[in-house]
Amino acid sequence: MMAQYHALKAEAQDCLLFYRMGDFFELFFDDARIAAQVLDIALTARGEHAGEKVPMCGVPVHAATAYLQRLIKAGHRVAIAEQTETPDAARKARGSKALVNRAIVRVVTAGTLTEEALLDARAANWCVAVGEAGGEIALAAADVSTGRFEVIACDAAGLGAELARLAAAEVVAADGSDAPATVWRPRADFDSAAGEARLKRLFGVATLDGFGTFGRAALAAAGGLVAYLDHTAKGQLPFLRPPVLLAAREAMAIDAATRESLELTATQSGARKGSLLDAVDRTVTGAGARLLAADIGAPLMARAAIEARLALVALFHDDAALRDRVRAALRALPDIGRALGRLAAGRGGPRDLAQLRDGLDGAWALGDRLGAIDAAPALLADLAPRLRGHGALIDLLKRALVPAPPIEASDGGYIAAGYDAALDALRDTGSGGRRAIAALEATFRDRTGIATLKIRHNGVLGYHIEVPAKAADPLMRADSGFTHRQTLAGVVRFNAPELHDVATSVTQAGAHALAAEAAHLEELTAAALACRDAIAATADALARIDVAAALAERAVEGAWARPAFADTPCFEVRDGRHPVVEAALARSGDRFVANDCVLGDRSRLWLVTGPNMGGKSTFLRQNALIAVLAQAGSYVPAAAARLGLVDRLFSRVGASDNLARGRSTFMVEMVETAAILAQATPDSFVILDEVGRGTSTYDGLAIAWAVVEAIHEDNRCRCLFATHYHELTRLAERCDALSLHHVRAREWKGELVLLHELADGPADRSYGLAVARLAGMPPATVQRAKAVLAKLEAGRAKTGGLAAGLDDLPLFAAAAQAEEEACDAIRAEVEAIDVDALTPREALDTLYRLKALARETGAEG
Repeated sequence: MMAQYHALKAEAQDCLLFYRMGDFFELFFDDARIAAQVLDIALTARGEHAGEKVPMCGVPVHAATAYLQRLIKAGHRVAIAEQTETPDAARKARGSKALVNRAIVRVVTAGTLTEEALLDARAANWCVAVGEAGGEIALAAADVSTGRFEVIACDAAGLGAELARLAAAEVVAADGSDAPATVWRPRADFDSAAGEARLKRLFGVATLDGFGTFGRAALAAAGGLVAYLDHTAKGQLPFLRPPVLLAAREAMAIDAATRESLELTATQSGARKGSLLDAVDRTVTGAGARLLAADIGAPLMARAAIEARLALVALFHDDAALRDRVRAALRALPDIGRALGRLAAGRGGPRDLAQLRDGLDGAWALGDRLGAIDAAPALLADLAPRLRGHGALIDLLKRALVPAPPIEASDGGYIAAGYDAALDALRDTGSGGRRAIAALEATFRDRTGIATLKIRHNGVLGYHIEVPAKAADPLMRADSGFTHRQTLAGVVRFNAPELHDVATSVTQAGAHALAAEAAHLEELTAAALACRDAIAATADALARIDVAAALAERAVEGAWARPAFADTPCFEVRDGRHPVVEAALARSGDRFVANDCVLGDRSRLWLVTGPNMGGKSTFLRQNALIAVLAQAGSYVPAAAARLGLVDRLFSRVGASDNLARGRSTFMVEMVETAAILAQATPDSFVILDEVGRGTSTYDGLAIAWAVVEAIHEDNRCRCLFATHYHELTRLAERCDALSLHHVRAREWKGELVLLHELADGPADRSYGLAVARLAGMPPATVQRAKAVLAKLEAGRAKTGGLAAGLDDLPLFAAAAQAEEEACDAIRAEVEAIDVDALTPREALDTLYRLKALARETGAEG
């Protein structure tokens, strides 16, 4: 047995091996140690290997799913080794002591799950492969629980953004690749020619032209992904729909740092609650929730597609009765996409077929209702026909299945009466036999006079007679007509010829009935899978309708406005709000203060000043989120909005140390700011908060000054720049597209009142001490800070402040500044001195002259 185990473990490689032994999956050696710790189960030892006890632990087969869930969540992969023959078959084939054959039938990984219990119903589960060829990079992504299959062409700079968008459960790459993968596979799996052949075989086509034009990197990624899925499924490849070829430019580019900063689909702690998705989501189906997350994660760049989504939202927004009926109908429908995925992966059952039956039937009724709408939006006119057309399959499943089939098929009982006359006859035989057994029990009681005699059944003895031990003696006699089978502590068990005959009839009828039902299940599954592409299209249509109705519900609930789009890079929002912050304030009974934001040719860069806690960061984020929602096809939290399409969204708001990569807070800030300056275009939207605050005051001001200049002159994008460096407001005199704004605050009777309103012009002061007092800083410390501030302000009045001399700098002329610094008067004077030729008196005179020069230029300070 251990030889067999070691062979299977070698095949499983770095996976934990679940080794089937009867009713348990056993783990041995290091696998057992790991599993026992993660699952909090007992670690035991049995037998010996290489002179040492063998560590082992086990989990019951019937409860394996729960244990798998915990192991996968802990980051492990699990290979399932099942018995591929029965013990009886093994004994017949190879003798009485033959070992049962076992084989790895599946590798369970985070990216290849289909089980309902292992998946989040409201989140997609992506498995992603990274392909590289000819200097190009592409991604292939599949959600095997629904069959969704995408191939994304990107470049090295955009790889991180795409991986962040997908939030993949697993990332697969070729051995030796620099990709940020979690699983490494042989490089041969990522050969582009082999990938093309693999895709053609999978989809039964002679050419892939019907799916799009695939580059070598795309073929490498898609082929590598299919090879990995085939490896984990051990030949039972999950359902994959034809690949959808995407280009990164088809969606708004949002890098990983920006997604984390804006908390689009998850907060920075990884939770869904508190994210934009959580604040927006009003979907009533799991498929709708998954699609909404995808929409928010990849806002569109095609204006026509955005307008099509918005028109469908508007239909439900303007017709409350229709919206309520559609949402009620959707709420009653099962998740047919994932039911189909389980059936295709060979892990489905009668309950999944019933979900297809009920879901497709409900979709047909909904399609009839929506198809009857006059002047329907173009998107709805496209979706409604996809909801219908499954009549034959619905009728078949209605006739074949009972209304509420069991999850497991092993006990039968899921094929409806009247569907198969032969099956009905077997069931009649079985039920008749059970009635005969009940009658026989009464007969045995009368014959023996033992009122407590019972006929029972178990998996070892089958049907048998059971009596209390104290009443068993008469039945033990040879002429009693009963045969002793088993003696337990309180009971004795017997058999009888009459019982054997009846039991044989019942058992055979039951076994034949189970076999007949299993054959029907296989036929029904094949019939459903023959329609799988059409069923998947129906599932997609239901999800899109759910998203549209949910966004309409959210818009009505929050008085959101339909955004309009312009051909110019403008950004005009009236009474804009932050949906997450507004929802949090509403729960506590407070009101969110709305603000306008108008960015255009003459004011594309806003410099926002004001106190901490005044709402600067919220204002910056809310406008970035409005851009995301608008291009995702949603109404936006504002009274009105008119936007030019945003090609790239950047957020540099807050930062933390990245110790794993050896980066301090300031380094992270500079890396993210550098990426913005390198990638932002005139069609981009950028929010920057407190750039330069992570270093000394002078360095920070210098960096912030230079960044504002670069964004204004070089990138020329729409930008909101919040800062506490009031000296930056001087740039408004020379930057024609820079506009000054501040968040309002007042001190009233010694207390700071934050108004959260945006006003034109710079802030009069920062109110830092007032905020410190509001935060609970000790009064003595605040008083001391006031005294220090008075000293600093007095010094600034004399020297001209931190920005003294900046007005003389040529705008956007770093090279010219460097030349001037090279001609520093003191340096020139020092370089002209011939030290060896100086007399002591001349040296002293020179020192006095340098000191005077330093005083004149301000260098002495």
